[in-house]
Amino acid sequence: MKRPTIRGSVTDRERFFAESTWTAGVIGLGYVGLPLVMTASRRGLSVVGFDVSDARVATLISGVSPVDDVDDEELSDALEQGARFTTDAAALADADAIFICVPSPLGQNREPDLSHIESAAQTVAQVARPGQLISLESTTYPGTTEDYILPAIEKAGLVIDESIWVAYSPERVSPGDDLKTADIPKVVGGVTPDSGMVAAAAYGRLVSSVHLVSSARAAEMTKLLENTYRAVNIGLINEIAQLSHELGIDIWEVVDAAATKPFGFQPFYPGPGVGGHCIPLDPQYLAWRARGANFATRFIETAEQINSGMPEYVVQRISSMLNDEGKAIRGSRILAVGLSYKPDISDDRESASLEVTRRLSDRGAEVAGLDTFIDDRRIEKHGLEVANDGDLTGFDLAVILTDHSSISYEGIARSVPLVFDTRGVYRRLGLEFENVNAL
Repeated sequence: MKRPTIRGSVTDRERFFAESTWTAGVIGLGYVGLPLVMTASRRGLSVVGFDVSDARVATLISGVSPVDDVDDEELSDALEQGARFTTDAAALADADAIFICVPSPLGQNREPDLSHIESAAQTVAQVARPGQLISLESTTYPGTTEDYILPAIEKAGLVIDESIWVAYSPERVSPGDDLKTADIPKVVGGVTPDSGMVAAAAYGRLVSSVHLVSSARAAEMTKLLENTYRAVNIGLINEIAQLSHELGIDIWEVVDAAATKPFGFQPFYPGPGVGGHCIPLDPQYLAWRARGANFATRFIETAEQINSGMPEYVVQRISSMLNDEGKAIRGSRILAVGLSYKPDISDDRESASLEVTRRLSDRGAEVAGLDTFIDDRRIEKHGLEVANDGDLTGFDLAVILTDHSSISYEGIARSVPLVFDTRGVYRRLGLEFENVNAL
């Protein structure tokens, strides 16, 4: 984009963030904030990490990482480099840039719950000082940075683009993937053009590529588009999967065939639903904002209906498979394989797997969970028996809900008389068993 004319003071601040060894402050030390702390530390910056949880901060100070994508060795290195973790918000006054990485869940009625962002904004109002950059990273609706962060700046008695700069840059993390925060391009938008350029200079020290957009609202919309795109396409393939089953067609074969087209097609794959902290939630932020503008988001609503209906569809397929063997769900012993929301992580937030197990249990099935990433205590907390992966006999059916790479799928197929594969893992691994049925 064309670089607008800016004042000398802003140029100086850009130069400071681009060239100096400054201090990064991070509010929220979870799946987004902690990797950002590691990135800043690796880039030679001083870091102050703040969280309201005493237990989380104590765990981090002890050198134990509660986040899958940050191992204890990385955390130890950051601590040795001087990274500080605290529950004292006053320590953030030492930061030259404050990055807000707090949760932004949905409420009971699927409306945005901005309480964490509001709390972070109140913290900013207490600690903000001249010269700082404040950047919100939490996923939210367009206009949130202006609605919550700007009033906090005004409360602190600071003036945008004169004594402080404010921007939005959506978090882009993919738990369990090899990509690190520094390797993922960062979209940045300021509440003003000047703030955007200062923020771009700061993020340029943290990541390999920065894409500057015209406003914070454009950056906020970018994140919602990214995950709405995924939700809508997953909804489409889930619907086509159901139709393919009715027509006696293997949807996995069809997707693989369509993916050979070198243009105009991107493969998406069906599953038992959508989970995690982004895809089920982010489109609802956009739909909520659209309702305020009297605009109907029909694609989002249709995809939501299809995706949220997949757990029930999986249960119905399981019921049919058992019926064909003269059995009912009630009283059947079912092995639920994979409880986290995606492969090779322990995060089970909004997991479709758990919705399937709840529905099976409600129908009287005896359900045991097998997950190589989730500990036994958490499996039991979800109301499930813990399966012994050394002896899988005695089950009537196994359902593959999340395809962890560390699970022996051949062993499951040899031990359990019926297998329902909702992830296409047997086809992907080239394993053929007569007792395996695919979604």
